[in-house]
Amino acid sequence: MIPTVVWGTGNVGRAAVRAVEAHPGLTLTAVLVHDPAKVGRDAGELAGLHHALGVLATDDVEAVLAAEPRAVVYAASGDLRPDEALADVVRAVGAGAVVVTPALYALYDVRSAPPEFRDPVLAAVAEGGGSLFVSGVDPGWANDVLPLLVSGLGSTVDALRCQEVFDYSTYDQEDSVRHLIGMGHPMEYEPPMLAPSVPTMVWGGQIRLLARALDVQLDEIRETLERRALDATVRTRTMGKFAAGTQGAVRFEVRGIVGGEPRIVIEHVTRIHPSCAPDWPLPPDGGDGAHRVIVEGRPRIEVTVEATDEDENRSAGGNATAVGRLVNAVDWLVDAEPGLYDALDVPLRPAAGRLGRK
Repeated sequence: MIPTVVWGTGNVGRAAVRAVEAHPGLTLTAVLVHDPAKVGRDAGELAGLHHALGVLATDDVEAVLAAEPRAVVYAASGDLRPDEALADVVRAVGAGAVVVTPALYALYDVRSAPPEFRDPVLAAVAEGGGSLFVSGVDPGWANDVLPLLVSGLGSTVDALRCQEVFDYSTYDQEDSVRHLIGMGHPMEYEPPMLAPSVPTMVWGGQIRLLARALDVQLDEIRETLERRALDATVRTRTMGKFAAGTQGAVRFEVRGIVGGEPRIVIEHVTRIHPSCAPDWPLPPDGGDGAHRVIVEGRPRIEVTVEATDEDENRSAGGNATAVGRLVNAVDWLVDAEPGLYDALDVPLRPAAGRLGRK
């Protein structure tokens, strides 16, 4: 059994605790939290399980890492605190742990990662003998292993398109939805997540990773952006009111240009209410969200993934799939040499030993 720590108990951390508990090769030894109100509470309660796990949450990072855990699932957010997240991860890797996390966008493609992110991790690997693998859902498996798998079913491939189509009122992080993405703000507001070059910063690594896997040379990476205002005021179940005339939908693409044409495209279509931009792509079943891969070629192939968790919530389902990819990679990483890994290195593992397991 691999002693494993979950660091953070938010949207991703809740799913991480459940995934570690369910994995037959891992044992949950500690849960780290930032909120003082969570200290001393049982991990099972924090994860929304109906039973206690006998592991009480703590905020003592030094003590947890001093116990030399073999693995750490770093589930704290890096969206608004990338420097702090990097420092935490480097600390855990330097303590000799295998670390898996979705938090560091710059390290999704390790070959193109900026030196200020890559070098501290490599130094920690050399010093402590740990490892790091960064992945998520989008960015993550929906933009790397899934499109590459599906592309292998075609005879000819003209272009790959990865889509996230989501109603973001289901996303349990209101500050990010309103202020990072701009939902509910006046149209003159520039959302930080949509500012020029930021989508490329987040998803460009996956464009480069796909190009490397497909053995093509990128000319450049380009961005497109469209925003729509709400025609009428709407009320959402989870986030309250969004006023007419404010931003209600966003559509952007990060395009990998090959031979002058967009051949590798990551597209997001995000709404706060289904009434906004109804002419844009929708999930096939009209639900709250889906991830889709489209292979333009012969044959044309389209694959859609819909995941639900926590009372049929698709945002929670997406978080759970990101966690599954990470947690299920831990035993592979433990057996591998210490290092900095990406999605082309780490195989997608089957659920061995977990079929039918409670």
